[in-house]
Amino acid sequence: MMMRSLSLREHASVQLRNLCAAVGLADADEPVSILTLLLGDLGERTLAAPPIWASHVSDDLTPLEFSIALDEDGSPVLRMLVEPIADGSGVHANNRVALRVLDALAERFGLSLEQFREIWGLFVPDEPCGRFGIWYSVIFRRGAAPDFKVYFNPAALGEEHAPALVSEALSRLGFADAYGLVSDRAATRDGLDRLTFFALDLHTRPQSRVKVYVSHHDAGLPVVERAAAGVPGIALDRVRDFYSAIGGAGDRVLTGLPALSSYSFVGANASVPNNYSLYMPIRDLVSDDRSALERVLVLMERHGMDPTLLHRALAAVTSRRLDDGVGLLAYVSLRLGPVQSGITVYLSSEAYATMPPRSRGSASAQLPQVKVQ
Repeated sequence: MMMRSLSLREHASVQLRNLCAAVGLADADEPVSILTLLLGDLGERTLAAPPIWASHVSDDLTPLEFSIALDEDGSPVLRMLVEPIADGSGVHANNRVALRVLDALAERFGLSLEQFREIWGLFVPDEPCGRFGIWYSVIFRRGAAPDFKVYFNPAALGEEHAPALVSEALSRLGFADAYGLVSDRAATRDGLDRLTFFALDLHTRPQSRVKVYVSHHDAGLPVVERAAAGVPGIALDRVRDFYSAIGGAGDRVLTGLPALSSYSFVGANASVPNNYSLYMPIRDLVSDDRSALERVLVLMERHGMDPTLLHRALAAVTSRRLDDGVGLLAYVSLRLGPVQSGITVYLSSEAYATMPPRSRGSASAQLPQVKVQ
């Protein structure tokens, strides 16, 4: 059982150290120090106190999510996603904190901010809309320095302005024709296909990515297949298999939480993405986390993946019975393309609350009642 006297930083640091050990990272001190920087003052608040901000990162408002990427070559990758939070007064204040955090990260790790500076003003207005402004993810691999990625909110000026904002950002980064593919393949249904995230890697290696994410509300497999088919060489049979394995049925329409598609654009003047990813909200499709794990294990078996790492990762973040909640396994994604194909499992920290299990066959998840201070 979680000790409510712990701070958010203490709780999450234990989980992160355990995850580092699970994936074979020799040094957990640097990941924990990065987590401490990203959480800032919020990290020192006790978990007995209610959250000061309704973070959209996780259902229980914890501004942190872990994930384990299981590449087809067998190499594991540990990632964490964090929303820097100020004093609870709003997205504008959070954005100011996030920019200060980025300056500190750039100085410490020599991050490349050239692309960031080209577009950040588009997504950080004086009076931002939406539930978030800036998120950061950190990727840890064995024997390598950490990588960083920034996520922006395309609806920063309102949902109606998201297409123009994303199109302009892509153009500024040298992908002037890329939005045409996004709008033709993924964002095709007005009000139901929504531009959710705009992300870019903060490094200058040849495989540095610009990513566009689209959420598909009230969508079934045909919507997903259309989006995936926009990337040359994508095996649609693998998309169908993944959708069926995680969704529980190939013809299931997701009427609760949405599936998401993402496109990765790499290289100068590339208008065609080289990778496609499909994200399925497994927490909304099962009664409890044991059922979620069973579905993921079936998928891993089909891909010839060793489940040992996933079992270690689950033990690293919680000691509770999987039957006793739902949402620990939040999303599962399939990554397809010439670089790092595989699956990723997203794990909730559950720092503030655990969603209770639902009766089998019930409708989509009801979020836990977590009060915001």
